[in-house]
Amino acid sequence: MLKNFLKIALRSLWRSKDFSAINILGLAIGMAAAMLIGLWVQNEVSYDRFYTKTNRIYRLFTRDIYGGSLQVWPRSSNLMAADLKSNYAEVEEAARFRNVHFHVFHDDKHFNSGGAFADSGFLKIFSLPLLQGDPATALNGNQNIVLTARLAKSLFGNENPMGKMVRTEDGNDVFMVTGVLQDLPINTEFTFQFLLPWSYLDKLKWENPSWTSTTAPTYVLLKPGANEADFDKKIRNITGKHADQGGGLKRETITQPISRAHLYSKDVNGELLTGQITTVRLFLVIGFFILLIACVNFMNLSTARSEKRAKEVGIRKVVGARRTSLILQFIGESTLLAVFAFVLALVIVQFGLKAFDEIINTHLEINYADPRFWLSAAGFILFTGIIAGSYPAFFLSSSRPVKVLKGAARQGNRQFSPRKILVVLQFTFAIVLIIGTIIIQKQLQHARSREAGYDRNRLVFAFSQGGNFTHFESIKRDLLATGAAVSVTRTYSPMTTVWSSVTDLSWSGSTPDDKKQNFIQFDADADFVKTTGTKLVAGRDIDLKTYPTDSTAVMLNEAAVKAMRLTDPVGKIVTDNKGGNYHIIGVIKDFILESPYDPISPMLIQGLRANYPVIHYRLNPAISIAEALAKAEKVFKQYNPQYPFEYIFVDEGYNRKFRAEQREGTLGTLFAGLAIFISCLGLFGLATYMAEQRRKEIGIRKVLGATVASIAALISADFIKLVGIAVVIATPIAWYAMNVWLQGFNYRIDITGWVFLAAGLLAVLIALLTVSYQAIRAAIANPVKALRSE
Repeated sequence: MLKNFLKIALRSLWRSKDFSAINILGLAIGMAAAMLIGLWVQNEVSYDRFYTKTNRIYRLFTRDIYGGSLQVWPRSSNLMAADLKSNYAEVEEAARFRNVHFHVFHDDKHFNSGGAFADSGFLKIFSLPLLQGDPATALNGNQNIVLTARLAKSLFGNENPMGKMVRTEDGNDVFMVTGVLQDLPINTEFTFQFLLPWSYLDKLKWENPSWTSTTAPTYVLLKPGANEADFDKKIRNITGKHADQGGGLKRETITQPISRAHLYSKDVNGELLTGQITTVRLFLVIGFFILLIACVNFMNLSTARSEKRAKEVGIRKVVGARRTSLILQFIGESTLLAVFAFVLALVIVQFGLKAFDEIINTHLEINYADPRFWLSAAGFILFTGIIAGSYPAFFLSSSRPVKVLKGAARQGNRQFSPRKILVVLQFTFAIVLIIGTIIIQKQLQHARSREAGYDRNRLVFAFSQGGNFTHFESIKRDLLATGAAVSVTRTYSPMTTVWSSVTDLSWSGSTPDDKKQNFIQFDADADFVKTTGTKLVAGRDIDLKTYPTDSTAVMLNEAAVKAMRLTDPVGKIVTDNKGGNYHIIGVIKDFILESPYDPISPMLIQGLRANYPVIHYRLNPAISIAEALAKAEKVFKQYNPQYPFEYIFVDEGYNRKFRAEQREGTLGTLFAGLAIFISCLGLFGLATYMAEQRRKEIGIRKVLGATVASIAALISADFIKLVGIAVVIATPIAWYAMNVWLQGFNYRIDITGWVFLAAGLLAVLIALLTVSYQAIRAAIANPVKALRSE
C-alpha cells in the first residue's frame, strides 16, 4: 500500500509540474526562513546555559530610586563578594568581574585584546574548561594571567605557553601564564581573551572600596539545595546594613539566574522583565507566520486544483476507499513535497548563512553530525507536511462520489471561499511586516537625525597606552604643529560611552532627596569644548594651565542645571560625600553620551583626574583624512613606538548605538520581502489556474466585443479585492504591535496614517503586477482555441 501511495503522489506531482515547482519553491523559502530564525533563536536562548552549575549561578543587581523612578543595574559594591562568601552559608563561591582593554606583549608580538579582571573563584563558578593549568590556583597571584587558546596561539605559536612571561601596557607589569582557557563559545556574554587577578586591579587602585559605590559586576554560586527566594530576602538590604546613613539608604540587592541574563537585561519599574526576549519572541512569530504563508500557498493551489483530483477521489471512494486512507494519501503527498522543499531549503540556508551572520553579527552553523538535528528536521518536515496538507486532505476527501462523477464538484465563485480567506491571511501578515519595517526604519532615522549636541565630523579618539600617558603634552603639541589636528584634549571616557557616574552630591538649595540624583561623571582636560564641538551656554571651558584652580572646577550640562534647580549656576559650589568642594565654571549645551533614544541625563564635567585614559583630537579639515591620519600616526609612533597606531572615529562609535534597531530593521525588511515573495508565488499560481478555468468565458467575452483591458481587469479585480481586505485587517494589527514596540523608546516617532496608506498601496501594486501577466496573457489568447470544442 505504501508503494502504491508513493506512486500516486509522484505521478500527481509530475502531472502538474508547474504547480509542484511553485509549491516546492514557496515551501522551501518558507522553511529556509524558519530555519534561519530557528538557528538564531536557539543561539539566543542558549546563552550562558552550558555551564555544569548553570542552575546555581546568579548575577547580582543593585536597585534604587533615581530621578523619581526605580532603576536596576548589573553591578554592586566591590566589597560584596567577600562579605557574601564569608557570612552567608548558602554561598559556595562569589567572584567579581570587570572588563579591561589592554595590549598583551611577548617578545616582538603584541595584540590589542579585550580582557578582564576576576577573582580566583570566577573559574570555579563558571566551570570554564582550562586546557592547561589548575582553575583553583590560576588566578591566585598578583602577577598571574590566564590566556584563551586563541591568544596563546597568537603569542607563542606551537610552544607551550605555561610558565612563560607576557607584558601589558607600558611594559612595567610582567605576568606569568598560569592557565590556557578553551576559546569561549559564541553564546556567552563573556568576550575576554585573557584574565587577570582582581588583586592586580586593587594594586592599580582603580576601584573605590565602598559599599555605596556600585562598580563591580558580581556573580555568586549557591550551594546545592539553596533557595534563591530565601537568599534574595537575606541580601536584599545588605548595602543598608553596611552603609546606612541615618536610616535613609534604601538601596537593594537582588539576584538574577545567569540563564536569564542575556534575555532579561532591561528593567520595568525595578523588575527585570524584558530585554532581548522581546526580539526573540517577535522573530519566533515572524518565522512561524512565514512558514504558515508557505503552507497556505500549498493549501490554495491544492484546493484550486481540486477538480482534477475530484474524479480520482470519487472513483476511489466508489471502489471502497475509506476517508482515512484518502486523508493519509494527501497528507503523504504534502509531506513528500515538504521533503523535497526541505532539501532545497537546506541548500538556501547553507548559501545564505554567511550573509545572515553578517546581519545578526554572530556565527551560526548547522551541525550535520548531531543526531538531534536530523530528529528535529524530521519533526519539522512532518509538521510542515501536516500543516500544508491538512486542509486539502479534508477538503478533497469530503467530496461526495455521486456529485463528483456527475461533474458537479465545482464550487463556483463563492464570495467567501476558504481559498480567498487563505489569500487574505497571507497578505495580512505580509502587510503587517511591511508596515513594521517602515516604522522601524522611520524610528531609526528619527534617532539618527536627533541633534547630538557636538560635532562628530573628523573627531577621533584613541585610548591612552604606554607613552601616551607620560608624553601627552608633547603629543598634543606635535599633532597641532604638524597640521594633523586642529585641537586636542584628554577625557576620562570616549564621547560615546558612559564610564562613571556619581550620586550623593549637595549644593546650595539642595534637599536630602537630591542626594539620590544620579550624575554622569565625565572628566576632561583643557580644550574640551573646542575639540568636541560642544557649545558653551554660560561661563568658560576647563583650562588647568591658565587656571590652576580648575583642578576643583566642574562644568554642568543643561540637564544638570535643571535637575539642580539653579538659575545662575556659574560660581556655585557642589559638594561630594567626602567633603570635596567643586566650583562651577561653565554650562554646556546638552549632548548625547548615552542612548539617542533616551532623555539626556544630568552631567558633571570635572577638571582633574590622575590619568585621562582617552585622547580626543579633531583632524585638520584643510587636508584629506588619510593625510591627517598619516601625520598623526608619525606623532604617536614617535612617543609610543612599541604600540600600533589605533584610532576610532566618533561618528562610527555613535552609529553603533543604532546597531540593534538597524539589525531589527534589516531582518524585518528581509522577512517582509520573503513573505511578499511567497505570497506572490501563490497568487501567481492561483492567477494561472483561474485564467485556465475561465478560458471559455474569456473566449465568449472576446467574441462579444470585450477589450483586452476589460478582461485583464476582470481577472485581476478579484485578487485586488482580497488584498484590499488584507490591508484593512492588517492596519489595526500593525498599529497595535508597533505602538507597543515604540513604547520601549523615550525618544520616538508618532505613527502617522501615510505609513499604512503606503504599505497598502505597495501591497496592491505588487499583487497587481503579480496577476497582471497571467491576466493579460489570458485576455490576448485566441478565442477560437478556447471555443473549438463548443
